[in-house]
Amino acid sequence: MTNDQQTPSFRLEPFLWIHLAGLAVFPLLLQATWMGLAVGEPWLPFWLEFFGVAIAGIGPILWMQWKRPFDIFSLLFVAIRPQQLTPEQRQILRLFKTTKHRILTIVAAVVMLWVLWQLYLATPIAVPAAARLPQSRWLGLGLAAVAFLGSNLFLQVPISVLGVLLTSRKQYEASEPLETEDIGREFAVLGFRVKQILPPVNRAEIK
Repeated sequence: MTNDQQTPSFRLEPFLWIHLAGLAVFPLLLQATWMGLAVGEPWLPFWLEFFGVAIAGIGPILWMQWKRPFDIFSLLFVAIRPQQLTPEQRQILRLFKTTKHRILTIVAAVVMLWVLWQLYLATPIAVPAAARLPQSRWLGLGLAAVAFLGSNLFLQVPISVLGVLLTSRKQYEASEPLETEDIGREFAVLGFRVKQILPPVNRAEIK
């Protein structure tokens, strides 16, 4: 296989694929959102409930992905120290700060607003299943808001990762590695910082 035919090495980064796989959690969180919306008898105006859940679920993730994107070199409650990232990994982080990334962020937020509307319209279907939960409207709205926040996270991060994976080799090679000291300021680094999470991968051996 020639160099032009080989998969660009940045697409072999395990963290990209791990976070892309997080999309599998997305439908489960949407189902939890739907259940929460079906709990109890509504007594607040419809628009107030809708926009309350929408703002709580979409707002924080939209702001994070727009201003300080999620640092993909982390898992659960641990994150790799910026000083331990390779130049190639810091080059990958640079790709999360492009105009394309911001456009994908806005598109995903608009789609999620439409999805929430559809869930509200379909709430009567979920009432029998939600009957097993305590019938507190506040509890239901709280569950819906938290689950919707999680669903936005597990959509926005994989979408941004997909945007990076679809980056051309030329664009990747033209990007400069992000400076180590800038990572904490420009990315949301969540969890305890550690030296290593996954075993190192020798990309030169992968065809």
